[in-house]
Amino acid sequence: MEATYEQHTEHTRVVAAPARVLYGLVADVTLWPALFGPSVHVRHLERSEREERFELWASVNGSVTSWVSHRTLAPEGLRVTFAQEVSRAPFASMGGEWLFRELPGGHSEVVLRHSFSPVDRRPETVKRAVAALDHNSSEELAALARIAELGHPVEDIAFSFSDSVGLSGAAADAYAFVARADLWADRLPHVARVRLAEPSEGVQELEMDTLTADGAGHTTRSVRVCRAPEWIAYKQLVPPKLLLGHSGLWTFTDGPDGAVLSSRHTVLLHPGAVAEVLGPDRGLADARDFVRDALGRNSATTMAHAAQHAERHAARTRR
Repeated sequence: MEATYEQHTEHTRVVAAPARVLYGLVADVTLWPALFGPSVHVRHLERSEREERFELWASVNGSVTSWVSHRTLAPEGLRVTFAQEVSRAPFASMGGEWLFRELPGGHSEVVLRHSFSPVDRRPETVKRAVAALDHNSSEELAALARIAELGHPVEDIAFSFSDSVGLSGAAADAYAFVARADLWADRLPHVARVRLAEPSEGVQELEMDTLTADGAGHTTRSVRVCRAPEWIAYKQLVPPKLLLGHSGLWTFTDGPDGAVLSSRHTVLLHPGAVAEVLGPDRGLADARDFVRDALGRNSATTMAHAAQHAERHAARTRR
């Protein structure tokens, strides 16, 4: 049998923040879609205090792909090791580790190592694999520095919230309403224009012009991962000034007590933009309330219309 053609990369960055803060950001993979530019969605398969398996959707060389990873968390040594169970081209296998080292003067060194085997030994395949690691690793290290160097506790700027509505129709019909975002300009009062593309099965690129409560308009761009009929995850590619990151998840469930549609948001506040957006006397608590209200209001509108769509479909089928 031919020996494994293993390659190794290492990326490092010195950050003006405690190593334990940086470790915490990497250890909490649920934050990654809001924190890291390449990450789109994370779905846990198994989880304990020190071991976890999850499926991760991320952009690699410009395309969204997914894989299942196993991670071991070692908080006492500030180390996270990982290995992909089934890798995607150009990788045949992938593993690595995150290391966090305290440095003098309140600084830390973050080391991100990868060991991988390409799907073949052609130079262009290896080059493509290394390019993907160089790009994503550099973005992830920069994102860690951007958040950790803000000087605010992570729990003050990162938070999640959820809202739900009961459905008198089927969850699958509510899913169809949310999945067909190309029709939202005709279906939702706060959406003025939509452009929807599907570069690969189950992956959508969504651009839309929306109206805020005060009548102001703005354009949003998102990438979405759709898994019919259970959930639709999304990541806002260019968040508004008040946010450093925003990801979300729509879930559609049928149960013994009826169908339920839920909307979950995970956001990272931008402390430096609070005064500009909300006024000089406002703080992070005000920003949290503002974001909770604004995002929750749009989600509530979408969920209400999706529920009406499901109800109308159920009424037609009963005739």
